[in-house]
Amino acid sequence: MIMFGHRSDGKKVKGLDIIEKAGPFFMNQRIDAVNYITVKIPCAPMDEFMARERKNGNNYSYMHLLFATIVRVLYTKKKLNRFIMRGTIYQRNTISITMDVKKKLTEEGEDMTLKFMFSGRESLAQIKEIVDSEIAKNLEGEDVSDKTTKTAGKFCKLPDFLFRWALAFARWADKHGMLPKALIKASPFHTSAFITNLKSIKLGHIYHHLYNFGTTSMFFSMGKEQMEPVVENNKELKVAKILNIGMSLDERVADGFYMGKCLKLFKDLMTNPDSLLEEMPDDGSIPKKVVKKKSKKATKVGKAKTTKKPKKIRPLKNKEKHDKKMKKRKELI
Repeated sequence: MIMFGHRSDGKKVKGLDIIEKAGPFFMNQRIDAVNYITVKIPCAPMDEFMARERKNGNNYSYMHLLFATIVRVLYTKKKLNRFIMRGTIYQRNTISITMDVKKKLTEEGEDMTLKFMFSGRESLAQIKEIVDSEIAKNLEGEDVSDKTTKTAGKFCKLPDFLFRWALAFARWADKHGMLPKALIKASPFHTSAFITNLKSIKLGHIYHHLYNFGTTSMFFSMGKEQMEPVVENNKELKVAKILNIGMSLDERVADGFYMGKCLKLFKDLMTNPDSLLEEMPDDGSIPKKVVKKKSKKATKVGKAKTTKKPKKIRPLKNKEKHDKKMKKRKELI
């Protein structure tokens, strides 16, 4: 029986304006609606933060910061955690991130697809614990404990024609809200975001496509950091270490203005890692420490600060009269 838009992993979004509602029907496949962007993150603030935390016994990496930033943005910017199915926009019930991990960095090394679940309120330390423990658990020994990899392994054992039929049925069931909750939970394609860490194999970032199967609306590709020329304060040209992150985003989940705000928040969090140390409040509001406020005294871009000009001294019209008045005043005193 068709479930008429009801799904176990999301709720139908109501009250949309005409542009939001019509977009998914004009672009009915996820690959039709994907936008690509590179976000350049200066490494200096992150390196300084990680070195300081290392002295306190906390070993963070760029990957931990990326995970924590994505989780925080998804928690505070709800629209970004939406997905489209059959032209209908859904608000996802959970925050999850999927990542491919190699057991060994060799050509023969086994690939695992791990899916990490978050509430969205976690601190950086808590997110690090979730990520590290899940990876360690699946790297130890030959047995894989991750449900995603186990479930995929069972399907792959089927003969080709049965595997094709099983996938076709899964697609149909997913579109009509009939895919079992257990399969959605195990599926790497039903997730808030997908991450690929190309830095680990010393490659630059790429723009990864979005999958039409499943519900993933975002893909992040983190490349190896490199030295690049940058302009500081719109004046000085310098060379700095930059971390490039390639993003693929489904434009149907939110308008361009909203997406722009999300990207700005993403960069602010990555370059201000101290704001990730605290847990998020229950109401989903952004703590004051998240974004560094600019000083009100800051000048506009392209305009230099100017000093006040001294007042001009007007010449006296009748110097003799002035001297007589001053002489009389002195005599009175």
